[in-house]
Amino acid sequence: MGELVMAAKITHVPSIWLSIQPGRHYGIRRPAEEALTEIGRRARERGAETFLVADTHWLNTIGFHLNGKERHRASYASHELPHFIHDLEYDYPGDPELAELIREEIVAGGQKARVHTYKDLGLEYAMLVPMYFMNGDSSIRVLPIGCNMYSTIEENRRIGEALLRAVRRSGRKVAFLASGSLSHAFPPNEIAESLLDDVSSEINRSVDLAVLEMWKEGRIGEFVGMLADYNVRCSGEGAMADTAMLFGLLGWDGYTGRGEQLCPYFGSTGTGQVVVDFPVPVLAHEGRTVQ
Repeated sequence: MGELVMAAKITHVPSIWLSIQPGRHYGIRRPAEEALTEIGRRARERGAETFLVADTHWLNTIGFHLNGKERHRASYASHELPHFIHDLEYDYPGDPELAELIREEIVAGGQKARVHTYKDLGLEYAMLVPMYFMNGDSSIRVLPIGCNMYSTIEENRRIGEALLRAVRRSGRKVAFLASGSLSHAFPPNEIAESLLDDVSSEINRSVDLAVLEMWKEGRIGEFVGMLADYNVRCSGEGAMADTAMLFGLLGWDGYTGRGEQLCPYFGSTGTGQVVVDFPVPVLAHEGRTVQ
């Protein structure tokens, strides 16, 4: 029987990549770098064999999609911010077996999913930036699942439940990463560079910080009850699909675990960012979960 060994909400902003390049921005995201490195350390400590990543930069318009290639090997430049991320060489083992199990479970739940192995289907930076810090030796498989930009919170809750069923069938130890922001409202282009280290709105900052308090205190039922509204009002990245999958996988409003924040909340070009590790529920003999 497979096992979920980690469930985390992580940042992937390109300014983290800028932070490790020589120049005037060197070190600006050091706490986030260290938090992502710590997530990788914990994943190894828990025996993770696959990073299953909900990637809010692999945006789909119809259905749910998995990159099930045997090997992910290429060079990457960001179309969004090529001056931030370019010539990023990567080489990671994939997990086609888990991809197929996930497809089966999503379909069994009444939704549509496909697994792809096209040679030109590469990885996006919501996967690549975290993997640089978490998986530097490429010893852990990587499996991206895209985020449907027109999906609902309820749909993504059900996807999270399907992910957990597939993990349990797989025989794998899996670390799930919800790779996306909290609030995600970009400022107007004319002032964007002035908000490199800030959030675009005090309302978004306040809501993000309130969400982090809910996570810290284990008030997850309260949080998921407002998630659909949070997504709309705070310009959720990728429909906040990654976050809904995360809590669907953890047990939704029945989950009471307390998130451990691994770096200070920070703004990046208007968006709210953080890294939080959530304790994984233990499967009880009766089939229920306990925190």
